[in-house]
Amino acid sequence: MYTNYLADAIRKLRPGAEFSFNEQDYSTVKWDKIEGNPPTLAEIEAAIEQVKADEITKAAAAVTAKETAEAKLAALGLTADDLKALGL
Repeated sequence: MYTNYLADAIRKLRPGAEFSFNEQDYSTVKWDKIEGNPPTLAEIEAAIEQVKADEITKAAAAVTAKETAEAKLAALGLTADDLKALGL
């Protein structure tokens, strides 16, 4: 999955901002609408790391949820294919 980290970081820091940029390059950000000051490069870099960490956490949670569901099915003697066959 490709994530537009720069855009996601900007939205995390300035949710209402309207902006454009080229090739994930902070120096090309054009601010069309922003409340307050534009975030600094350091703030953007920190936010990008947080966005990446959030993405990893979300993916891990999805895997854990799937594993939990599969374990519950197994405890009942069922598989995901069994549920599909039942139309569930």
